[in-house]
Amino acid sequence: MTEQIYVGNAAADAPAGRGWLLGHFQPDGDPRRSDDVEIKWAIHPPGDRRAQWVAGEQRSAALILISGRFRVELPGRSVLLAEQGDYVVFHGVSHSWHAEEASVVVAVRWPSLPGYGLPPSDNGTGAVS
Repeated sequence: MTEQIYVGNAAADAPAGRGWLLGHFQPDGDPRRSDDVEIKWAIHPPGDRRAQWVAGEQRSAALILISGRFRVELPGRSVLLAEQGDYVVFHGVSHSWHAEEASVVVAVRWPSLPGYGLPPSDNGTGAVS
């Protein structure tokens, strides 16, 4: 395997990919391309919310709070991430979210599958899909 290295800044790189830094959507040959995992750096203003629930989810996800107050809605359960480092992991579960305060969240999803994103008109904030 040819050595590939990419050095960047999540806050600077995130806007180009609606927050997603690593996954199947990166171009061929880019060290950030992966069919195994996706990583997102999401910056949410207060009151930001996902436009619609993710339904028919087949992937797994881990959402980790860097700062702020961020709520993840799951069927029959609402999870509040309120302290730096709080996280939630779920597998194949429909979900939605909203930022109760300005928040920074790292999302990790696996595997990296095409076809799940909302159109760019969703909200343009780097929403956690």
